[in-house]
Amino acid sequence: MRIGVISDTHGYLDPDVLRAFAGVEVILHAGDIGDAAVLRGLEGLAPVAAVRGNNDRTGEVACEPLERRIDVEGKGLFLTHQATAPKSPDDARLVEYRRQGIAVVVSGHSHMARQETVGGVLFFNPGAAGKPRFRLVPSVGVITIENGIITGAIETLRKG
Repeated sequence: MRIGVISDTHGYLDPDVLRAFAGVEVILHAGDIGDAAVLRGLEGLAPVAAVRGNNDRTGEVACEPLERRIDVEGKGLFLTHQATAPKSPDDARLVEYRRQGIAVVVSGHSHMARQETVGGVLFFNPGAAGKPRFRLVPSVGVITIENGIITGAIETLRKG
């Protein structure tokens, strides 16, 4: 299964996202949506699960939850706007994620794409998919679950 992962659109759905997400079966939006029209545009590709970010204070997007758990192919995915990978495998947050059967923590907020596995849990931030800010190139991610194995990939939307 291919899962499209997007964050920090800030009200703008880049047309390159539609190309990057061709063939995904579900899309996760990790907050700072900005406008519900972004979610509706993504729903044209696949079902969408979203959480609100720190900038989603008004309108329809303010009704999204702060965090959400999604189970896909027997794997628990935890979706939130702000999360960082723990520094050590005995970190209390990591212990709790594992206790709850979370295999992937998806977040946004920093606008910097990053993926790191700590203590068997993948921490995945697709970067920001909105209009370029902070001199960062817009990006999205794709998580693939195949035969019980989880892999992640970051895809830039356009050259800086």
